[in-house]
Amino acid sequence: MTETTKHDDIGSILTEALPYIQRYAGKTIVIKYGGNAMTDPELEKSFAKDVVLLKQVGINPVIVHGGGPQIASLLKQLGKESHFIDGMRVTDTETMDVVQMVLGGLVNKQIVGMISQAGGRAIGLTGKDGNLIRAKKMHMERKAGVDLPSEIIDLGHVGEIVSINPSILKVLENESFIPVIAPIGMGMDGTSYNINADIVAGRISAELKAERLLLLTNTRGVLDKSGNLLTGLDSKAIQDLIDDGTIQGGMLPKVSCALDAASAGASSSCIIDGRVEHAVLLELLTDQGIGTLIRQ
Repeated sequence: MTETTKHDDIGSILTEALPYIQRYAGKTIVIKYGGNAMTDPELEKSFAKDVVLLKQVGINPVIVHGGGPQIASLLKQLGKESHFIDGMRVTDTETMDVVQMVLGGLVNKQIVGMISQAGGRAIGLTGKDGNLIRAKKMHMERKAGVDLPSEIIDLGHVGEIVSINPSILKVLENESFIPVIAPIGMGMDGTSYNINADIVAGRISAELKAERLLLLTNTRGVLDKSGNLLTGLDSKAIQDLIDDGTIQGGMLPKVSCALDAASAGASSSCIIDGRVEHAVLLELLTDQGIGTLIRQ
């Protein structure tokens, strides 16, 4: 490749990004940050740079993060075994203390630090700050067996969202800060609840009427049965893919969250591969994108 060709390629990339920068300027992008992107040092750096660049060009990123592997690691060190029921972590009082320590402390502050190192201004929050996330105890209902009545499963401090109060996020946006949110909610009696980060990101996206919700995961997006990436999906297409078994397992809640956000106020949602460097920029600022776009 000659020096001129290289310069032409760089110029083409930058001009390709321009209309997207103009489109998203002043708009909110909610990003669920998790998976490999959160545990690989190089991917962590590229993610932080992506977020800072978005803010620098006038786009308002809001980060919601998970931390399941980190929680499991600390519980193991403490000699406490993790238990899951239908994919939900059983969270007794002792486990909830660990969840708050890891999500609200360790992981949250690491992400804030990464963004700061990349030149951004980030503020770490949990859903308890500014009454951001009001929650209540989740009651999981499932069949005890064929022709038997349903039973209620007690998951402890696992919560579901009652309401979102975005006022603190709007204050931070006005002051040019990047919010980094740990998915911990608070009940009316002050009880803390562990909430699925995808669900939190979806609800915040809908409440803020975000231009886009991005869910970073460990796959390329929604794939057909031949392994090809699908995009431009609406509710009918998604239901058809669920009915024929194409969408199943761990992808089901992500697709449901993305669709709910798109139908409740967000312009669109996208499931993207967090294992790709600069995945956020590639999805938002290029013609091709890299993930599965979902619209109502």
